[in-house]
Amino acid sequence: MKRHSRRLFLQLSGVAAAGVLISAYAAHPGERAALAEEDSFAPLRRRWQDVTAGSGFDATAEPYRARLAETGTAAAGHRDAMAPTETSLWPDLAFPSYIATPRRLQAMAHAYVLPGTGLTGDAGLAEAVAAGIDHYRRQVYAADAEPVGNWWHWQIGVPRRLLDAAVSIGPHLTDPQRDALRDAVDHFVPECLLDDYSGTSTAANRVDLCVVTLLRAMLTSDARKAALAASALSPVFPYVCEGDGFYRDGSFVQHTYIPYQGTYGVSLLSGLATLFAVLRGSPWEITDPNRQIVCDMVERSFAPVVHDGFCMDLVSGRGIAREAYGDHARGRAIASAILLLGEAASADERARWQSMVKGWARRNTCKPMLKAAEKSGDLGFHARLAAVLGDDTIPAADEPAGHRLLAMSARAVHRRPGWCAGLSMASHRIGHYEHGNGENLRGWHTGSGMLYWWAEGHGDQYSDSFWATVDPYRLPGTTVSTRRLADGAGAGWGETCPPGRWVGGATDGVYATAGQHLNGFESTMEAFKSWFFLDDAVVCLGAGITGRDGVPVETVVDNRRTDALLTVDDGEGWAHLAGHGGYVLPCARLSTLREERAGGPDQVTRSYVTLWLDHGVDPDSADYVYLLMPGASPAETRARAADPGWAHVLVNTARQQGVRVPSLGITAVNFWNDGAAGDLTVSAPCTVLVREIGDGTATLTVSDPRRDLSELTVAWERPVTEVLHGHPLLRDTTTGARLTLAFGGLADGDGDSKTVTVRLG
Repeated sequence: MKRHSRRLFLQLSGVAAAGVLISAYAAHPGERAALAEEDSFAPLRRRWQDVTAGSGFDATAEPYRARLAETGTAAAGHRDAMAPTETSLWPDLAFPSYIATPRRLQAMAHAYVLPGTGLTGDAGLAEAVAAGIDHYRRQVYAADAEPVGNWWHWQIGVPRRLLDAAVSIGPHLTDPQRDALRDAVDHFVPECLLDDYSGTSTAANRVDLCVVTLLRAMLTSDARKAALAASALSPVFPYVCEGDGFYRDGSFVQHTYIPYQGTYGVSLLSGLATLFAVLRGSPWEITDPNRQIVCDMVERSFAPVVHDGFCMDLVSGRGIAREAYGDHARGRAIASAILLLGEAASADERARWQSMVKGWARRNTCKPMLKAAEKSGDLGFHARLAAVLGDDTIPAADEPAGHRLLAMSARAVHRRPGWCAGLSMASHRIGHYEHGNGENLRGWHTGSGMLYWWAEGHGDQYSDSFWATVDPYRLPGTTVSTRRLADGAGAGWGETCPPGRWVGGATDGVYATAGQHLNGFESTMEAFKSWFFLDDAVVCLGAGITGRDGVPVETVVDNRRTDALLTVDDGEGWAHLAGHGGYVLPCARLSTLREERAGGPDQVTRSYVTLWLDHGVDPDSADYVYLLMPGASPAETRARAADPGWAHVLVNTARQQGVRVPSLGITAVNFWNDGAAGDLTVSAPCTVLVREIGDGTATLTVSDPRRDLSELTVAWERPVTEVLHGHPLLRDTTTGARLTLAFGGLADGDGDSKTVTVRLG
């Protein structure tokens, strides 16, 4: 006993400390265990507050001093305006107020724990928060209440904010108040939700449920709940082959059918970064070796869909229609999560991620990231980002050139110096669009081959009220029936998958071909669409365009939110949009429209220039060919139109679509069926990209977009002396005057590209 007393006495000085020590060791063993558990939770609560409320800044320095003062002023106002009744806690927020009331209580609690608010540690404020939590619990979130509306409010949104506020104010919540909140949370978030990894307990939702469970553990120092919160994360980490989660190619899907790095994905990444940080060094530290997959996905899944600091809308589901500049807000959220996750990553990963985020922040001149972080009040992210930006030893990474094909989510991203493009498609496994909770009711055609693109200075092209004002029947790149559709047409939550299976493509990491067997949304329209992504252009082909809806079918070459000068030369087959880029249309007459369009709750007005090809009413095997040249000048566009040999269209039918670009050594063909095109012959539907490097070697990249081939033979009518680098699925090769490659087991893959390198004869 004396040995223990001496050791702890060195840690705790004074008579009072000694008294606590003696009583602790004189207590019943069960009481000693409870005290030990409490000791484990104290640092957890502090770390939670540091991570979520904000830390790492000087509260006396700007901009923190001013922001903290504003936080305190707002909290005081909320405290003084609190007027509990059976129908509200504040007169301006009538119950149930699932989001606003808990958020206000959470903000007040943060003013209590943050330094420099003028209310730091203020008992009166904490007691007001405690009373508010208990009032909301009794009137709305009582254990015997009937959960009405969206399940998310009851299991994630409300309990997370109430528990965060409760943990922040600590002892100011009375035992009866704490016990009642505990019982309510246990009722609406029972442990059985974490028993089965299915339904609404997968991917991002599972992470959120684990965050709620950890907060519930911190509320009552419940070690078993903390262990459950940590262990229930394990099903989130492994790669999936279907449904929700991360795929090996970098895809992330939520709601079974929707690519979702931009909203649910960042919620997952932020939640995991928070849990890794809070639990690090605790008895419940997350040690599952598969957690490394999350770190790998920073660069494989999230970085590809962030361009100059904003997150592309093609991976944000119904969230695209919520607010103007939402893509920039989602980009900041991803950057914030990555910097926080870096604290739990390796030194090499942390260095790469800091450099990447610094590059995003430097290039985002449309909505400067540091200023936006300050305005949002996210002081922790602001402090981390400011430190990175101010550290001259951290280089700002450039936008990486190359192509990323996320085949399992029917998405593609192409980057070249000065421009970037993103492609959104629908397939038998990926929905045309998602609507739900009254959001994104007119996103019908976002999966019909929508081609987003950004040249320099276009960071707000799809940000500034685009979705509120654009013509939803004329989204850029799409081929659509103009049949009128009801708001929210089709099943909700992404269950809008067409039957087409051939959706995907092939990439060698630099160039790419992508294709979509398109079945129009709630339409008889069918089309075969291909895109060939090159250095300064995207070659766009369409064939087999057929419809029986009794209305015109159109291919939208582009629809730019601008009032820039449009020049069209039908004689030479080109058009140019000043400050944006050029279009080459060798065999088609372009229709154009300049208009002002209004929309959104505030009826904002934006200018548009629309270019489209009219295939007529109920077309039968219509087709198109055009080149998109982002950032091109009028002279460059005119020169390309005058050089028909720059890109040869080898074939453009419902059986094959392909091009040859001699200056790049590229031959690329999407084979919708077996057959031959140019120098290539294949035994089954597939896609093939050939690139002659110029040093006597060539690469052949092959994929099976349908993911159902047990074997595939590809023949290239070129002399080849040897295969330099094969692929594990390459079963047999024949070289000589003709190259033959025989692959097996492609159906077992995820539609990814298989590259073989050969030496030319």
